Amino acid sequence: MPISFAGRSRKDEPGIVAYLTAGDPGLAETRDIALAAIDNGADVIELGVPFSDPLADGPVIQRASERAVARGVRLVDVLGIAKELRAARPSAGLVIFSYLNPLLRIGLKNFCERAADAGADGVLATDMIVEESAEYLAHMHANSLAPIFLAAPTSPDARLKKIAEVSQGFIYAISRVGITGTQDKVAGDASELVARLRQFTKLPVAVGFGISNAEHVAQVAEFADAAVIGSAIVELIERSNPEAAPGAVARFIKGLHLSETVLAP
Repeated sequence: MPISFAGRSRKDEPGIVAYLTAGDPGLAETRDIALAAIDNGADVIELGVPFSDPLADGPVIQRASERAVARGVRLVDVLGIAKELRAARPSAGLVIFSYLNPLLRIGLKNFCERAADAGADGVLATDMIVEESAEYLAHMHANSLAPIFLAAPTSPDARLKKIAEVSQGFIYAISRVGITGTQDKVAGDASELVARLRQFTKLPVAVGFGISNAEHVAQVAEFADAAVIGSAIVELIERSNPEAAPGAVARFIKGLHLSETVLAP
């Protein structure tokens, strides 16, 4: 089942997926920031599980993950935040975003049961290889969790087809090859990748990696269903005092919606 992007203010706007590194600057702050993001237009919250070796992430998210790990934030703590968010905002989309290692550490079956109990809609395990995902998918399906996979511009059509066949919720299209981080513009590969995915799925397609402002969101709106914003939000949190971070993120998310923003011609 698709994860809904119905919270967007106009039908011609993409949904907004907001990534947060859970536990940075603290667990309570992450909860408050997530609530502020939801209340100001984020359709889906990706709760990032901090990891000691986040190789796919750029320096901004690496620093946030390192700070959270240093505070002792663990997967179980992230699931605790998820449970609080589900209780507070029952209709919001909620995705656990993690490297595979923390999931394996507590066991895939145990993790999926606990993620479902916490109210998560889906899971994105960044380094889960679709060709080796049978056990993972079995536990996800048994707990009514949507498996979300990354699709890259370098993937051949046969692999995109396989990703489309096993994905639920939405498909995360990587706009460019490399690590996460803000960029000046949306990579040209993104629209081509989304068009290729459309051959194989009717699921929503969200575009991420480098989406960081309203202009980028407007570009994504032309060809995809949602924009994923990660590093720009995490960097804003890094620059803000903890007590001011929810308000700063609220203003940022609100400004991403095209109906709230007048873009330069």
